Amino acid sequence: MPRHERNRGYQFSSRTIRSTTILGVRRNGIVAMAGDGQVTIGDVVLKHGARKIRTLYDGAVIAGFAGAVADALTLFSKFESQLKASDGNLRRASVELAKEWRTDRYLRRLEAQLIVGDGESILVLSGEGDVIEPDDGIAAIGSGAPYATAAAKALLAHTDLHAREIVESAMAIAAELCIFTNDRFTIDTVPDPTGSLSEGDGESDADAEAAVGQEE
Repeated sequence: MPRHERNRGYQFSSRTIRSTTILGVRRNGIVAMAGDGQVTIGDVVLKHGARKIRTLYDGAVIAGFAGAVADALTLFSKFESQLKASDGNLRRASVELAKEWRTDRYLRRLEAQLIVGDGESILVLSGEGDVIEPDDGIAAIGSGAPYATAAAKALLAHTDLHAREIVESAMAIAAELCIFTNDRFTIDTVPDPTGSLSEGDGESDADAEAAVGQEE
């Protein structure tokens, strides 16, 4: 057997890392974010309990990543620096990170996407310079993103579940459909920094949606 054929099964670095579903949902002034724990290289599952969700800026901001772990940790560090420089302003920090990510020769090579949120808003960031705020408060990245998004949209439209319950249920559906997503979830939440809305405060969904619409 040729040498390159013998070694093929061990050259993980040449294979595409495919993992993850990260889902963020904003409802009633709460952003809940969930990530699965599976890390897959080729057809091999290397880890079941990876943590892909982090809180930043003393717990005021939540962020999740899909992509290469080392690249994501670099971006987390850069993003946290931007948060400190902007006094915790999520939008300003996101725009500055996206600009740096796109223009810096080193950062352009990083292979990851981020979802960030602070209770008041939820944003998707990419190396293309994108800073996208979804219209309905639902954002997902990774291989299982379409499944998680569809499930979350249905739950948001037809149930009274809180944001945390929505991401947990939607992620469970994604895990059943996406082979690169498992059911070992990490879930964190952050409240609206203005304190104007919170889950379980007695407001109806219609009142909450109207309030969110006025904020935006």
